[in-house]
Parts: sequence; structure tokens; C-alpha cells
Amino acid sequence: MHTGMLWFDNSQTALTVKIQKAVDYYHKKYGRSPDLCLVHPSMLDTQERNQRQLEINKMTVRPYRPVLPGHIWIGIEDKN
Repeated sequence: MHTGMLWFDNSQTALTVKIQKAVDYYHKKYGRSPDLCLVHPSMLDTQERNQRQLEINKMTVRPYRPVLPGHIWIGIEDKN
């Protein structure tokens, strides 16, 4: 993903709730649903950190260290 939407949510809610809020806003703004979400590894549970990617609500979620904690980068995955 080269372009996407950066979402900040530093609340104490669950990661799935944060992602769903970002997805809802993305869909409202751009008229399509994202399929990729990049988050800082510290935002994932200990078990999830060991996986290269996971699925939440039909969306691929990957840990990506350059994304700052509290931020969610969502968009459409490049098919190349």
C-alpha cells in the first residue's frame, strides 16, 4: 500500500473497535471499503505480534513498525 488514510485513536478501546471506526470513516469519505490495515506492533496483543498478519472483520491487519503507536494506516492493498 503506497497511499492510504492515517487515523489516530489513542483511546483505551479495543483495537478492533478502533479499526472499525477508521473503516467506517474511510468508507464514508472514499466510497469503498479498505482491505489492509497497518499498525505499530505494540498495538497488538502478545500472541498477535508473533504472526506476520491477521484478519479482523475481513481486513488484513499487519504489524508495521514505521506506523507510530496510536495510529492506524488503512487503505487498499496494492496487487503487484
